[in-house]
Amino acid sequence: MSMTAMTKDGEISDDTLSHESQDFQENFDTILIEEASKRCTELKPSVKKALLRFRIKLQDAILKNYIYGRPPTFVYGIDFKGSSEDISIDSMELMEDIRDISLWGIPLLPSKGHEGTDVILLKFLQAKDFKVNEAFEMLRKTLKWRKEFETDKILNEIIVSDLDLEGMTYMDGTDRKGHPVCYVIYGAFKENDLFRKTFGSEEKIKDFLRWSVQIMEKNIQALGFKSGGANSIVQITDLKNSPGPGTKEMRIASKKAYMLFQDNYPEIIYKNILVNVPFWYYAYHSVSTRLLNQRNKSKFIFARPSKVTKTLLKFIPPANLPVQYGGLKRDNDDEFPPEYPVLETIVKPGCIDSIQVPIPEPGVTVVWDLTVVGLDVSYKEEFVPEDDCSYKIPIQMEKKMSGSVRNSFYISEPGMILLTIDNSTFKKKKVLYRLKIKPTVPMYIHQLK
Repeated sequence: MSMTAMTKDGEISDDTLSHESQDFQENFDTILIEEASKRCTELKPSVKKALLRFRIKLQDAILKNYIYGRPPTFVYGIDFKGSSEDISIDSMELMEDIRDISLWGIPLLPSKGHEGTDVILLKFLQAKDFKVNEAFEMLRKTLKWRKEFETDKILNEIIVSDLDLEGMTYMDGTDRKGHPVCYVIYGAFKENDLFRKTFGSEEKIKDFLRWSVQIMEKNIQALGFKSGGANSIVQITDLKNSPGPGTKEMRIASKKAYMLFQDNYPEIIYKNILVNVPFWYYAYHSVSTRLLNQRNKSKFIFARPSKVTKTLLKFIPPANLPVQYGGLKRDNDDEFPPEYPVLETIVKPGCIDSIQVPIPEPGVTVVWDLTVVGLDVSYKEEFVPEDDCSYKIPIQMEKKMSGSVRNSFYISEPGMILLTIDNSTFKKKKVLYRLKIKPTVPMYIHQLK
């Protein structure tokens, strides 16, 4: 079929265009539905139907160049009611640009067949309770905002050159479902000078918001946008030593950031866990998030200082949880890889229990990690020789446990290492540990060589 049928005046026939466009649309919709059906076999029928409608609506908006809100009388940027001379090289280049439109590196044109397209569309559908028209409008507004905010240039920008904010946020490990974990440390803002430089004026708040978007865009690069994969982030915000409730500027910035992310990053945050939460923060949070919808409000989880480790372990395995939060993960760890098995035991209330590590052969070094959820216990380490004539060797004298422990001991004779936990509280305590035994050449042999 031809897209260039003309009238005697050199104009395209409206009847021809209407008939051919209808045929093209019907054929193309069929192709989209067949292609999408192959990808959506595991979705509920209602979700599948919404996704198919969204794909068709988006395909039409991109190809007819009204994805940014232009009227659908323009097709590929060309006014088909004008003369054929209007079909210029610039128009064709615009057509190609629109067809290549993408979000977070994923092409949005459904007919390109990228598996990540459906993953992104489902995020917008989820955010709007699978109402296709509302999801489409949300996507369109997001794309317009990204053009105005110039997010495609933001990754390499130096936004706040006079501030040291890089240590405030970092990615570290994954949760139990494979979601990347981002840590945000607000304690740095307790320093008055840094706080003033970050929130001291409306212009500085704008810079802070742009920096926040930059961090979000960097975090999104860790996502694969694959069907069945981990396509969202767990964010852990540490409020230890954060500024108090009188910081109006920070409250304004937080409210703006929450709304910006809700409107333009749907379902990118899987859980938003706030730890070391002071009492005053609960009222502060209710004000800052007042305009958030219920779906996003439900993603917030709060943990007081005494509950930090217990809360985080519900979502993050101990091998992936940093030691400063009661886990076993250490930077640049050459002893235990993340996949190394972690064991656990329970010490009952008011009881003393020991982890026994029998070592029948000398010439090895035992290395261990150990943490107690909630702490509030006493802990000691010792080596008990197999020979009754030998003396017990204290490795770590008994003391109140203050955090995760790593230690090692070289075995020069058969015996047993005892790791003893004294739980004098009225609550049971969960102990997480891992250990390895590795052959070791004694130091004196090295010296002889």
